[in-house]
Amino acid sequence: MLVTVVIPCFNEKATILALVERVRAAAFDKEIIVVDDGSTDGTREVLEREVACLAGVRVLLQDRNRGKGAALRRGFAEAKGDVVIVQDADLEYDPVQIPKVVAPIAEGHADVVFGSRFLGGPHRVLYFWHYAGNSLLTLLSNMVSDLNLTDMETCYKAFRREVIQAIHLEEDRFGFEPEVTIKLSRQKGIRIYEVPISYHGRTYADGKKIGVKDGVRALYCLAKYALKK
Repeated sequence: MLVTVVIPCFNEKATILALVERVRAAAFDKEIIVVDDGSTDGTREVLEREVACLAGVRVLLQDRNRGKGAALRRGFAEAKGDVVIVQDADLEYDPVQIPKVVAPIAEGHADVVFGSRFLGGPHRVLYFWHYAGNSLLTLLSNMVSDLNLTDMETCYKAFRREVIQAIHLEEDRFGFEPEVTIKLSRQKGIRIYEVPISYHGRTYADGKKIGVKDGVRALYCLAKYALKK
């Protein structure tokens, strides 16, 4: 089974090469698609000089910063694998966990798998209000979608390729998470699983980007796609 790992990337010069090497070293058959979302910190130069030449890696460049959702749309459209999984460009999520995340699909039990940070895996203890915000967004998402997820906002989402390529995605930024969750819940016959993952969260000093405005946008997207048929 071939797994396409889609890596949206924006201003991750310090981590992108190490992250790609970790994905390449992980024990599964893979293609890697890195979508640079208009980086301005030297990330593009690293990608062009040190990453694009690596076997099994494709680097796609957005013409300007459009957002994570836009980068993912492009990566999903280019995917050739049986399964597609999202991998952030920082080092918060360890690619060694990818086989565990995609296992329910490989075993024929699932069409989509969410890797949950809140099902018992080890994780770095950080911001309470981020945790509270994640919990609230997941609760509201579950109310709209009638799912019982524990971590809607997780990076690790894996899909059978034909499932994700059949969904019309619109959100350009972090609104991708609630949008894709609600739209998946409305697909007839889609089997969704969760598996526990570990999480090595970073601080804002380390380069963390998601903030309050993204939480507000997620609330807007939940309302928008709850009403949109």
